Amino acid sequence: MSKKSKKKRWLKEPEDHDYPAAESYLTLLYDEGAAAKYAKALCRAPMTSFAAKDIFRASQLPLLGANNLHVRRNQKKLASGKKLSPLLLVRDQTHGKLIIADGYHRMCAVYSFDEDTVVPCKII
Repeated sequence: MSKKSKKKRWLKEPEDHDYPAAESYLTLLYDEGAAAKYAKALCRAPMTSFAAKDIFRASQLPLLGANNLHVRRNQKKLASGKKLSPLLLVRDQTHGKLIIADGYHRMCAVYSFDEDTVVPCKII
């Protein structure tokens, strides 16, 4: 698959509802004030990209398979040509890992197609 066709898998920017979802998840890890601060910083962060396999290694999360409903839905979106929203990532320097604040299921869906896929994201 060419790099050009890989880019077609993604929207140019995260969707508006991704930021409150990220903040909600982050409130499980941090107090509400810190979670809100991270969500605002993610809104302002520039777009960048990393290989799917590197994001997974840094996050230390397990790969969810197609038996997961949300992963399967995202795989169907990809197969039908619909674009996915970029990921929202937070560097947890205290614990030395990457937090996928929003987009874990999208990440798993894309990874199942090609672990070398370049994944657009915002990271703080």
